[in-house]
Amino acid sequence: MSTSESHLNFRKSSYSSAKGQDCVEVAEFFEGAAVRDTQHRELGHLAFPSPEWAALLRSATRQ
Repeated sequence: MSTSESHLNFRKSSYSSAKGQDCVEVAEFFEGAAVRDTQHRELGHLAFPSPEWAALLRSATRQ
């Protein structure tokens, strides 16, 4: 899965700390979602296909 970061619209997680630390940004796109560390954007992102992203979200909401 090839995703160009320039075409992604990242948003900060609502679970990020108020001080701006421990932040994660997510960009959803047609084939799935991308995740990156807010403090290290220059390192790129991890892209997940839709089935994997959906499984992660289901698992996280069960906690």
